[in-house]
Amino acid sequence: MSQTTPVYSLYKKFARWPGGRWLFSRIFSFKAPYFATIGGRFSELRPNFCEVHLRKRRKVQNHIKTVHVIAICNAMEMAMGALAESTIPKGLRWIPKGMAVDYTAKATSDLRIQATTRAEDWKEGDVPVTVKAYRDDDTVVVEGTIMLYVSPKPQKG
Repeated sequence: MSQTTPVYSLYKKFARWPGGRWLFSRIFSFKAPYFATIGGRFSELRPNFCEVHLRKRRKVQNHIKTVHVIAICNAMEMAMGALAESTIPKGLRWIPKGMAVDYTAKATSDLRIQATTRAEDWKEGDVPVTVKAYRDDDTVVVEGTIMLYVSPKPQKG
């Protein structure tokens, strides 16, 4: 992918500064207000890859003191959205079509959420985004696919 999207350009600019990833994370959270409720922080973003960190703290825990799966799914959507905005070819747009996830282990620590795609998948139609959440011991706690529908942007004028 030879183009640089506005979101990817902004991330690269902010990532060079002390506290820049934190600031980018806050700004990106304005895109969808529920992103701000989980406090996810971007650690890496490039076309076809995004990593978000989610701290285990009271506001994202459930009754058994593990990270609630809905908070994890919100972080997965945050990573997917940044990946999509950093990867989408010019002239195309995307919208989530569905999410399928499996809970594979208890989320008992801070989490690392990764979203990945393959460059060759970015064309009109369905584009699968693989999402995984890892505990600090590298155990996968949630994994799945977020399906995007990609279509041409409407012509202006």
